[in-house]
Formats: sequence, structure tokens, C-alpha cells
Amino acid sequence: MGNAAETLAPAQNAYLTAIHEPMKQELTIDELDVAGAIPRELNGRYLRIGPNPAAPDPKGYHWFSGDGMVHGLALRDGKALWYRNRWIRSQAVAAATGLPAAPGPRHIFDTVNTNVLGIAGRTWALVEAGSYPVAMSDTLDDQAYEPFGDTLAGSFTAHPHRDPATGEFHGVCYEGPDMTTIRHVVVSTDGRAIRELPIKVEHGPSIHDCAITKRFVVILDLPVTFSLQALAAGQRFPYRWNPAHKARVGLLPRDGGAEDIVWIDCPPVYIFHVANAFDDANGDVVLDSCVYETMFAEATGGPNGRSLGLQRWTIDPRAKTIAVRTIDATPQEFPRPDERSFGQPYRYAFTMALPVGDFAISNTRLFRHDLATGKRETHDFGPRRHPGEFVFVPRAEGAAEGDGWMVGLVVDMNDETTELAIIDAMNFEAAPVARIRIPHRVPPGFHGNWIAARSA
Repeated sequence: MGNAAETLAPAQNAYLTAIHEPMKQELTIDELDVAGAIPRELNGRYLRIGPNPAAPDPKGYHWFSGDGMVHGLALRDGKALWYRNRWIRSQAVAAATGLPAAPGPRHIFDTVNTNVLGIAGRTWALVEAGSYPVAMSDTLDDQAYEPFGDTLAGSFTAHPHRDPATGEFHGVCYEGPDMTTIRHVVVSTDGRAIRELPIKVEHGPSIHDCAITKRFVVILDLPVTFSLQALAAGQRFPYRWNPAHKARVGLLPRDGGAEDIVWIDCPPVYIFHVANAFDDANGDVVLDSCVYETMFAEATGGPNGRSLGLQRWTIDPRAKTIAVRTIDATPQEFPRPDERSFGQPYRYAFTMALPVGDFAISNTRLFRHDLATGKRETHDFGPRRHPGEFVFVPRAEGAAEGDGWMVGLVVDMNDETTELAIIDAMNFEAAPVARIRIPHRVPPGFHGNWIAARSA
């Protein structure tokens, strides 16, 4: 067990109480109960990150602004080796907990809370809009702020995407104080930033995700922008819906300059997350994503806006038009494909159901979309059992698309415990093949990934 950060109970705040109530300790648990059989092919770590304020203060608190905490489970040879949770050791976390601050250079701010994944054989915690990435050891204990070996000049993104054809990671990055420039950043297979292309924009758009195809990087310049009014009001996440901001999609040739971007007007909506994108046989770009009518139009302390479900946009770069088709109008989020098909034509997309109304982690279902047949399958965990984002793990590197497992955390509010659930992706509606019990509630977070063990 690590150091504890004892805090006063916060005043009522939807993102600091109930299912979101922060953990107060770092834990290491070496004995975990397992129901079912963990597939022996799963050798590695499932890691997920999210906000967990070390000193909760409800005034101006926004879910996106909380101190980062990584939760991880290590699996090997059909066994669960450990569960660990560790704060990302920013200066604020160090002050609140007495833990040592992580070494390394800072850039704008140092709260890192949005994604955790493997790049070039190392584990990285990520956030957008300001901080450098944080490199972490396999046990999560050793941490350091590092701009990819001092090769990254500006901030990074929470959503870099690996191109399976090259092994490079692509991201579209922005910085809060700079309202006129975003950057296309490429990180090489050896973990070095090899491209930081500046691109001019207006109003400081919040660009959470992007997509790639064989030809293009897809830039989502949508009407959520930096708000000086929100900042002056003490809001810790100063981005708001901005109807005056022109909504557009940019198609940047993979090796082109900013002057080569094809900008295309699009519906005034917001997109957090892309499922996938690819070039079709007609020369169009196909983009699948979860879409919202608005986002952050009100200050609620978290995401808000009516979900329009999972949509397919067919983008014609010659005519500069976009045809919109709804794949499934049911509210849903956190779309994930089989990542080996990213940027390419693909068949399966997996999503997490949302409740009707505003974004919230309170539904009990996951969806599997077969985009070839149009069929949707549902995995329901049961009453008061709430999944977050699940990630696809292939059975083997050469397995067919979709042949593998969906892995993710499920919070059970019946007894305030959590489990890592492992679902056979080709038998999606069946009971999980394994459930690894964590004997406490892990607050809902953002993104998680499977990081396979390195070969000897």
C-alpha cells in the first residue's frame, strides 16, 4: 500500500461524489479473485487513466481537470499478477499527498489524466492542450515528464493514433494559450517527434481526436473553443460551445504542408472520438465517429450535449461536400476498432452505450457494430454495473479482424467494487470469459489500452 492522501469530504458535486468519488490511496494488490478463465494469450498489462483529485475542491471543478490516476492490472499465463493505482505525480499531487513530484520539464501545466498507452516500447500517460507526456515504468512507480527525448517542442495530444502500416503515431495538438495555431505531430517508431507542422486556426478550438487514412490526416475543427469568459469565471476547463466558430474538416496530405489542406465545411456538431477512417474506392474519405448536437453549451462540470449516435461521414475532397449517414442513433461513446485496421477499410466498431440525455457513465451496455451487415450486438452487464471504454485485443497478431477479446473495467455500484471483464469479441453477447475482481470502486475514467508484454 502506498501513501495516503486523506482529504475532507467535498461538497456535493456530481463528479466528486457517488460513482465519481475519488480514491484516497495508492494500492498494490497481489491477490485477486478471478471468475472464469483468463486467456493464456493475454500476457501484458491493461492500463486505464482518469481524473482523481488528490485534494478535491468543488469550486469550479470540471471532470476533465482532475489530477490523473492510472489503474493497472498485470496478466500472465492465465493468472492475474497484480492491481495497482498510482497518481501522476504533478506538483499539485505532490503538495497534496507528500509523494515526490515526478522529475522532468514542465510545459504550460502538468496535470496528465486522459490516456495511457505504449509507444516505442515504453508506457506513456498523456493529456492534451498543455503538458508534456509522462513516461512510466512497468510497475507505474517510476515517472518522468519527457517530451520524447527532448524532440517535442510543444504540447502533445491525448489521442495519438498508430498507423499499422508504418508504426508511426499521428496526432493533432493544441495549446490553451495559443488560440491561432494547432500542430500535426508525428512520433517515429523509436519514440522521437519527427514532425510538428503548424496550422493556422481561429478562436482556439478544442481538438480532442483526429483520424488518418492512407492519404490524409483528418482534422476536426469544430465549434468548441477557448473561452476567456469561462476562464475569468474560475472554470478549470475553459472551453465552451461557440456558434460563431465555423465548423470544418481538414484533409491534410500525410506529408503535405498547411497550405495543402483541403478544408470542407461540415455540420456544426462536436466529436470527441473517432472510430476509424479510410479512403474508399471512389477517392472519398470515410469517417466514422460518435457525434453530438452541441457540447459544453452549459457549465455542468462535465460533458453535456445531445448524442446523435454513431455516424458515417463520406467526405468528397474534390467537390468539398460531406454526406452524413447515421449508423446507429442510440447514444454511445468511446468507439474503438480493431486497431490493426486503423486508417484502413474495416468491419467492426465497438462502443459504450450512454444514457439518453447528457454524457454520463451510467449505462450498463456495450455495442458491437458489424458494419458489413448492419447488425448491432449488445453486451449488458446488468443493473448498476457500469462499463467504461473497452479496448480490443487480438487473439494473435495474424488473427482475422475482430478475433480476440474486449477488455475493460466495470464498476459495480451494488457493492462498490470493480472488475476487469474479458469478453470474447466474436461471441459478444455471451458472459465474459473471465472477470477479475478489484475489491473497491475505481472511479470512472477516460481511456485505457492493453500493452502486451515485451518478447524476451
